[in-house]
Amino acid sequence: MQLELIRNILGTPFYETDNCYIYNLDCLMAMRKLPDRLVNLTVTSPPYNIGKEYETPLPLEEYIEWSKEWTHEVYRLTVDDGAFWWNLGYVEVKGKGKAVPLPYLLWNSNPFYLIQEVVWHYGAGVAAKKMLSPRNEKFLWYVKNPSKYTFNLDEIRDPNVKYPNQKKNGKIKVNPLGKNPSDVWEIPKVTSGKGRSSKERTPHPAQFPEAVIERIVKACSNPGDIVMDPFMGSGTTAVVALKHGRKVFGFEINEKYCEIAAKRIEDFLDEVRHSSAQVSLFTLIND
Repeated sequence: MQLELIRNILGTPFYETDNCYIYNLDCLMAMRKLPDRLVNLTVTSPPYNIGKEYETPLPLEEYIEWSKEWTHEVYRLTVDDGAFWWNLGYVEVKGKGKAVPLPYLLWNSNPFYLIQEVVWHYGAGVAAKKMLSPRNEKFLWYVKNPSKYTFNLDEIRDPNVKYPNQKKNGKIKVNPLGKNPSDVWEIPKVTSGKGRSSKERTPHPAQFPEAVIERIVKACSNPGDIVMDPFMGSGTTAVVALKHGRKVFGFEINEKYCEIAAKRIEDFLDEVRHSSAQVSLFTLIND
């Protein structure tokens, strides 16, 4: 029902399938047209304002102001027990710092309540010569209501427990599902290059690994919820949301990236259909 409402307001998407719409629109202009309290979870990674091929850098003050504008729209669109996960990197502040974490500049730029900063450590990346080589990015995890929000810890527990049978007073000390994954996530980047490219690699230059978004979606939303990504990029949020039974929509201003995301979703759906056909055939043979 909610996705159909979005379609009625914004028109025909660039790409659509069951429970998924992708619009080739500027997210700020599009979000301003949508009604309040529509989204359960927003997960996104906007441009870092560092001159990547998909962005036109703004003066830092303008970038901060723009960030305030679109995150205020996210707040307005979020349901009362909803959440917002915002991926942020580093930026140069002229005369002040070379690699200043964007959370230092933006963490309180919107009305959300900040639960915590989560560090994504990816293990490989740019090799620096005059500074330590960067190996992490940050997520800011916000909620609208700090007294009531979705957090499904059991869905994301880490089963890699060093002492799984450790006991206290005769009882198993650890949760049988695993441990809390903590606020530092050791998840590899999506690699590229001949002979070492990740299976999920697309032509997008700044692609998230599905494992990162999967942890967020499973922890901070429930099946049937609506997930939004204002900066859809290669479509990782959409694929993960569909994989876990959520509804999803988002915006991508670059048509080339819309095409990448659409193909990626179709490839995923083809895999699902193929797997279902194999299961049906196996069942038929064994009946």
